[in-house]
Order: sequence, then C-alpha cells, then structure tokens
Amino acid sequence: MRIFLVRHGESLGNIDEKAYGQFGDHNVPLTQWGHRQAVETGRIIASYLEGAPTAGLQKLRIWYSPFLRTRQSKDALLEALPAKFVGDVREDYLLREQDFGLFTEIYDHAERKHKFPDEFEKWARLRSSSGKFYARPPDGESRADVAQRVRLFLQTVMHDSKNGADNIVVVGHGVTNRAFEMNFLQHPVDWFERSDNPGNADVTLIEGTRSRGYSSILLHHAADRQEGQEGDMREAFGADLTITSKAETQ
Repeated sequence: MRIFLVRHGESLGNIDEKAYGQFGDHNVPLTQWGHRQAVETGRIIASYLEGAPTAGLQKLRIWYSPFLRTRQSKDALLEALPAKFVGDVREDYLLREQDFGLFTEIYDHAERKHKFPDEFEKWARLRSSSGKFYARPPDGESRADVAQRVRLFLQTVMHDSKNGADNIVVVGHGVTNRAFEMNFLQHPVDWFERSDNPGNADVTLIEGTRSRGYSSILLHHAADRQEGQEGDMREAFGADLTITSKAETQ
C-alpha cells in the first residue's frame, strides 16, 4: 500500500491571516503560487508511480477535504496526473481543517486574549496542564478530537483496501494529515507534540505491507516563493478575489 499525504498548496490565508476573516476558513482560496505548487506535486507523484513496480498496481483513490483550498489543490493534482493513474476521486468532510471555535479566523494570541479574555485564560490553563494535544479551544476541537475523526476516516480507507495493494492520495491540511500519519503508523501522542505540520504542497509517503509493516518519508518538499517571484503569484487562484483591509469594509 502507498499513501500520499498532500497538504494543500499556499493559500491566501498562509500569506495574510486577514483572509480567514474575510472569506471564512472553509472558503480561503489558493494563491497563484499555491496552484503552481500543487501542480508540481502532482508531477512528483506521477513520476514516483512511473518508476514503481507495476505488478498489482492499483489506480489512485484520491480523497480530499471539502475546503476550497484543498479542492483547488486536488484539481491541480489531477491536471498533472496521467489518467491511467487516476481512479475514484472523493470528498470526505472528516478531512476538514481543525475547528478553533471562538478562535476561528483569529490566529494572533494577543487578539484572542483581547476579544475573549476568560475563554483564552481557560484554554491557556488547559494547554499548560493537559498539553496542546488535549486542550480544546472554546466551542472548537482539540488536536485529539481531530485525531479521533481522522481515525474514523482511516476506517473507511482500510475497509475499501484491496488486499493492501492500494495507492491512495489524501489532500488535506497540516493537522489532519499529521493526525492521519499518527493513527496509521500508531505513533504515540508525544510524536504528534514533537512533530511539525508539513509545508504547503509537501508530500509525505506512507508505504509498506501488513506483513512487513509501514514507514513514512517526506517524498517532496515544495518550493517556496523566492525573492523576485512575488507579483501576481500572491493573488488568488481561480477567482477575482483580493484581501481587503478593515478600513475598506467599514
């Protein structure tokens, strides 16, 4: 079995946190650069499959989060993947981004504390006493909650598995992809606490068999924009969208 865990490409939210408040977390689009990253990621996966043994090779089953940036990343992968490699393509809401509840669209700790002082203090105490993995933001999800729902998704993956010879792509988010790797490889909570989210359009490959076991590697680290590559690469992909300042919306 081969599982390619792909984080979405660079989004408007990755370069300016105001995008989450303007569009809503679920509707933040890729940047032009993020789309380019995701297309390149598709080429990397195709190249890997071209060089893989063909015996028992199954077409890719592609799963993706319903958020706009992951849907756009999935479409970019399909632009680059030859049709001979592509099987079923399905959305699953269990792969959505972590829900931060009252803190959704507020990524600055100082702003969270200013707007919701009591809730922030309680959350900070939980993070200190129980650890970041278990601390649940007010009205939101802890990382443990995300890991639990990703485990449900993993049950679907394994139920559909064809004798362990599947090729699977999961297009998700940093926390959800990390939770998938943790669950699949049965890593302890400490592994999650010590690990970092993959970068935009990075590919983690989980590969192996049930008899011999599985391991993971970082198959592809996507390129970041370099100095001089700004320009329209920072603009939204696929729509005439821009980030407006608070002054413009008042």
